[in-house]
This record gives sequence, structure tokens and C-alpha cells, in this order.
Amino acid sequence: MNIGILSGKGGTGKTTVSTNLALTMKANYIDCDVEEPNGFIFLNPKDIKTKDVGVDYPFIDKDKCSLCGECVKACQFNALAKVKESIILFDKLCHGCAACQIVCKYNAIEYKKRKIGIIEEGHHKELICKHGILDIGEPMAVPILKELLKGLPEGVNILDCSPGTSCNVVNTLHHMDVAVLVTEPTEFGLHDLKMAVELVRIFNIPFGIIINKHIIGSTIIQDYCEKENIPLYGVIPYSREAAKAYSNGNMLVDLEEYKDIFEKISEKG
Repeated sequence: MNIGILSGKGGTGKTTVSTNLALTMKANYIDCDVEEPNGFIFLNPKDIKTKDVGVDYPFIDKDKCSLCGECVKACQFNALAKVKESIILFDKLCHGCAACQIVCKYNAIEYKKRKIGIIEEGHHKELICKHGILDIGEPMAVPILKELLKGLPEGVNILDCSPGTSCNVVNTLHHMDVAVLVTEPTEFGLHDLKMAVELVRIFNIPFGIIINKHIIGSTIIQDYCEKENIPLYGVIPYSREAAKAYSNGNMLVDLEEYKDIFEKISEKG
């Protein structure tokens, strides 16, 4: 079973919820926020193994190339350009679709691999922990995400998604059995939560909401859940003690009050 943890915006506490739920449910933790993964800071997995992730890019044989420019016309991503006596490649724009290779009549194009990031896998006690890391300066995270989600471990997996409703989140949605949307009790939190709700409804994925950093007296999210008939899985209160534990890289489930909250949330599944 794959449980996706989403948030309409950054800073709601998605990774806090993901890592603490993974420990509570004894579930594998998969950090899908490959542009800024930070779950390993809290889980601190051991025996980490690293694998490079590469993407295809066209290599042009200048001895065979006639400079006809058909490859440039075929590229829908403007990754190729014809200048004077050569065809130049903007490799970070290339999507590896191979259209340029298909239209080349002179067999002047072959595809090679270039590294764009890594995947790391380790263990926290009996749990498998994985994350992807996109290299600095690389614009496309989806290839790393697809490799990360290929062959997920058996059992229950917590998929800690990227914030927002980007392509990265959409690619992760294809692997979810259920979604948990983490929000905060603010107008900004509610605004972006609505976009996340719309997204999971499009994919027809069962979901519920967790309110993080809840302040007594605020009912803005509860009112929305009641109006939209959305299950409220749990409410995690804001406290100075929790903020201090988080800032030191400690787990909330080590605090008795929060341990009980996460156990009740895990029983909702």
C-alpha cells in the first residue's frame, strides 16, 4: 500500500507528518521531493547505497552531419540550434524524445547518457528509506522521480511528495493508493489546500486531511472539511516544545502527546 503525503504549499509540515507516520506505522519512507529532500535529516538511515541517475541526450557525429537542420526543426523543446557550420545542443532543454535521431537521414545522431542526480537507499531500523537528489543546476526532476518510484518496496510505503501541485506531484500520484493532505490553519493554507484537493479528485484517489500547527480557536480548515465532506484524519497542535524538537532534528513521536496523536492518525487507515 502506498500512502502519499501532499501539501498544497511548502512549509505546512508535510515531511514532519511523513517521517513520524512512517515510524508509527512501521512503513518504508520514500522522499519524492527530489529537488529538496530532507526526510533523511530526521530518520538518519544507515548503510546508505548510492546509484547515479542519467538521462539520454543526442550526440552528433560531425563527420556524418550534413547540416540539413532537420533535427533542429523536429525538436519541440528548442534543445538544438543550427549556427554557421555546426549544430549545437542545449542539453538541459533536451527531453530525450529521440525525434532528432528519427528524422536524421544520415545516421549522424546517437544517444548517450549524462548524470542528472542520484538515488540513495538506506535503513532506519527495519524500515527502508529512499530519496532522490537532483544535481544543482538541473531543471528536470521527473526522470529521477520515475527511477525512484520504480520497484517500490513491498509492504506499506509513505511517499513524501513535493509541495504544491507540480508535475512532480502528478507523477507521484500515479503510484498512490490513498492520499493525505497536510495543511495549516491559515487563509494561505486553505487556498492552496483547495488546489491539492482538486488534483487528487481528478485522479479519483481516496484522501483525507491533517491539520498541522493547529491553534486553539481556529476552525477555518474544519469548516472547509465539513462543507466538502472530507475526512479529517487528525489535528496536530502547535507548541513551542514541538518546534524545538523539530529544529533539533528530533521526532515528534518521541513526545508523549504527539505519539498518541500519530497513533490515532495511523489507525484511520
